[in-house]
Amino acid sequence: MPRLTPFDLVFSQIAERVLPEIRASIERAGYDPTDRDAVLMIPEVVTLLRELRPEEGIGEGMDQLVALVHHAYLLWEAGGLILPIPEDRLEELLGVSSVTPDPAEPPRAFYAQLPQHRVWAEVLEGESHEPLDGCFVHATPGGGLRVLGIFGVRPERLGFSVVEAQGPRARDLHRPDGTLLFSPVLPGGAAAGLHSIAGGEELLDLGWRTRTVATELIAQAR
Repeated sequence: MPRLTPFDLVFSQIAERVLPEIRASIERAGYDPTDRDAVLMIPEVVTLLRELRPEEGIGEGMDQLVALVHHAYLLWEAGGLILPIPEDRLEELLGVSSVTPDPAEPPRAFYAQLPQHRVWAEVLEGESHEPLDGCFVHATPGGGLRVLGIFGVRPERLGFSVVEAQGPRARDLHRPDGTLLFSPVLPGGAAAGLHSIAGGEELLDLGWRTRTVATELIAQAR
């Protein structure tokens, strides 16, 4: 069976009920759907956030819920493109040679699903590292990207961790300690063939890299 995505886990039962209504309201208002502040003014979006918010509240996690809803809507609005990164493309994707120019016609939004348990990150300082399931990616006004990393997806867990990064593509990104981008920081990680994301800048760079691969795979499918 295909792996479930975070969209499947959270929105599959409600997508066709609420997302068309949100799209209709955005179109009536004349808003740019990538403008998050404008989208948050849509009553149907406010209602959806209340529906998804746990009864006990989520405190500072509200920003993460807002980000998830916005990314999920844009994924649905763009056709629901799921991009499974094959095992044989992962090393190429995370290698030095993958720093390529941005494609001329990238998809508007997609979810890049990485091979399971191959890329890890310390989502909360001092807590155990979590595996990256994948990331939502969409362009922002002005030429940047928003990337929402989804960590810790597993059958026995209710929910998952999310981290968002946004901005233009860095042209000279490097780690302060001199190690390669995406090289493992977990003990024994290199021997196990693992990779790590060290900070929001690397997560954002991963989004830019997956956008290039998405464009290539779409072109091959035509």
